[in-house]
Amino acid sequence: MDRGHIGVLPRPTKLADESYLEFVTSFRKFAIQKGFPVMSANGEAALGKALESGEVKKPADGEELSLDEIKKVFSKVPFTPTWQRFVRSQQEMMWRGTRKSFFRNADKIMADMDAAEKSHPDNIHYDPSFEPPKYTRCEIHCQPGGYTDDPLGGAVFHYGTKIFYEGFNDQDELHIEHAEKTTKPADGKIERILDVGCSIGQSTTVLKDLYPDAEVWGLDVGLPLIRYAHMRAVQQGKDVHFKQALAEDSGYPDDHFDMILAYILFHEVPVKKMKEIVAELFRILRPGGVFSILEFPNNDKGQVPAGYRFMIDNDSRDNCEPYSPAFVASDFKGILEATGFTVEQGPAVTNDFLQSLIATKPA
Repeated sequence: MDRGHIGVLPRPTKLADESYLEFVTSFRKFAIQKGFPVMSANGEAALGKALESGEVKKPADGEELSLDEIKKVFSKVPFTPTWQRFVRSQQEMMWRGTRKSFFRNADKIMADMDAAEKSHPDNIHYDPSFEPPKYTRCEIHCQPGGYTDDPLGGAVFHYGTKIFYEGFNDQDELHIEHAEKTTKPADGKIERILDVGCSIGQSTTVLKDLYPDAEVWGLDVGLPLIRYAHMRAVQQGKDVHFKQALAEDSGYPDDHFDMILAYILFHEVPVKKMKEIVAELFRILRPGGVFSILEFPNNDKGQVPAGYRFMIDNDSRDNCEPYSPAFVASDFKGILEATGFTVEQGPAVTNDFLQSLIATKPA
């Protein structure tokens, strides 16, 4: 049953599903907004006592405390396993409830995506023989089928991430913010824009609203995501392009884009691929072009508190984020600079956990 939309958000197929998923949203809010600060504060207090007593050896000047020591201490705090169970359970409930509901409407969703392709074939670009590499086929955030292997993955991702964002992004509010804060080139020339790792195109379509005269592209490795993104764009009357491709092998010409946006892409790929993606984006960005990045923090200089390090490690193991610890440990800014970008601090965003960087390709 199709119950329509609330604004841009599709409604679950039953009122009971919608009520249940609102409960899951509240449960997630509790685990993240209330539970994490308590777990983190108690863990850091226990860590401080362990350092004072000598149970944990203080690191030498210029060195950071090992993650293993942090995990050892945090795991002894009584609330820690409860918090870990809450975080895992709400994630399982989120996907199970969302997928069950929208699969009742599977035939219509597939038909709508097919109809969008038939009506606007020039705005979606993919090779049916393309095979996503193994590293892209993880079930990131525990989403069944991940971003590549569930034909209805776009619809499941859309409502699932509504819950993931704890109700703060029901009408694409965060993606609107990211698009609005994407930095313009100093010379003002904006003819082509790329949203790389675009998922279901929530920022992509906003970029077209902001820059109506520009050619706007969204690129993602997940065909189910870009098919759903294309359907949404067609239904909203947005003239944007979506392409399935690897970010490290985009297929675009040299010096092609004036602006590029990447939102939480790099922590979801291996560091080796991350370096290849940075090099590829440098290639396809024109001299003077600007690359706006919102991403997980890095701990290359020991700047991430112990509580966040514990959370990121737990997230990698219990929430299928296998590549994030290596990204967090990397010198991402240094990699951007070594590639040729000039890097500076970007504008602050609502989610202050994320780092914001502006990478410019020298003119």
